[in-house]
Amino acid sequence: MTVIDARELVKRYRTGGQTLEALKGIDFSLESGEFVSIMGPSGSGKTTLLNILGLLATPTEGRVELNGRDVTDLGDRKRTRLRKRTIGFVFQHFYLLPTLTAAENVEIPRLFDRDPNRAARARELLTRVGLGDRLDHRPDQLSGGQKQRVAIARSLINDPTIVLADEPTGSLDRDTGRQILDEFQRIATEEDVAIVAVTHDELVNEYVDRTVHLVDGHVGREKVDA
Repeated sequence: MTVIDARELVKRYRTGGQTLEALKGIDFSLESGEFVSIMGPSGSGKTTLLNILGLLATPTEGRVELNGRDVTDLGDRKRTRLRKRTIGFVFQHFYLLPTLTAAENVEIPRLFDRDPNRAARARELLTRVGLGDRLDHRPDQLSGGQKQRVAIARSLINDPTIVLADEPTGSLDRDTGRQILDEFQRIATEEDVAIVAVTHDELVNEYVDRTVHLVDGHVGREKVDA
């Protein structure tokens, strides 16, 4: 099933009296359970595309469909609600709150839901990513790879159909990066969650189903994993 279908995306910014065109007619689609990387040099439009796919930004031109629904022109409130239900985010620098335990950090996206199962769900997710013995540890008691696993668990707390990751291995050593990519691959394969990783790390391409290259706001060559 196609979870994201974006067509002819154009994004322009006004800066310093000039117009910058970050995306120049991008087409991008994503299937359930697919793991895709987006690569390209700085300024190629990777983060802009990720923000549009994550409903954090709107295109200047073009159309975005999410699970078959046109979401291009939704208002901020509807976009926020849909993003919370559908999309999980993982970032390079983890963004964990230092005074909270691993389990409490995972619960954050559900804090205002009055969900009596929130804590149990957080513990379940942490156990699933191999941190069942670190539930009560604060971020300063965790390694970089463990912090990223907490961030992955947090991204799954609302049962998203899509996880968007921005440089997920950028702060990790090689071995830890492989462990995190193994986890992403497992989530995509076993839980049918679609994953998009924006990255400069060639290691990521050993794990993905295909790689999309962006160059100056255009889609360049695309590599499909054999």
